[in-house]
Amino acid sequence: MKKLIFPFLVMANLFVLSAQMGSAYGNQRMGAPRGPEMEPHKEEPKTAEELVEAEMPKITEALELNAFEQAVVSSILTKYVQQRIELQILKLPKEQTMAALEKIAQDQNRELKQGLPVEKYEGFVELQENGYKGKKKRKKKKKNKT
Repeated sequence: MKKLIFPFLVMANLFVLSAQMGSAYGNQRMGAPRGPEMEPHKEEPKTAEELVEAEMPKITEALELNAFEQAVVSSILTKYVQQRIELQILKLPKEQTMAALEKIAQDQNRELKQGLPVEKYEGFVELQENGYKGKKKRKKKKKNKT
């Protein structure tokens, strides 16, 4: 019995050693040659156009914008989102940043008010306050008749 176990243990150790050290033909576990070590891919920050483009379907649906109104809203939002991005890059003190953000918001609202009908502008302001989640459908409560 010992004669059978000893060769088996020797063979098992050889397999373990060859797996750890590699064989005479190189490490067999690597199928493809490795290039330089790559750092984890960092996502590029989205541009103003990409950010606005991602939100436009929600805005369009919620406000029921026609093609012209979509173009107006998209161009205005892109302009002011770009300004906000540039402001973040500057890394100004908090007070200056807050003041600049307020001015950007005022200018954006002024332009949107000029470019949209009153009811759609008011809908946009409401949409902004709700975080672009769309209009909430209100359910009527049914009275139980018992």
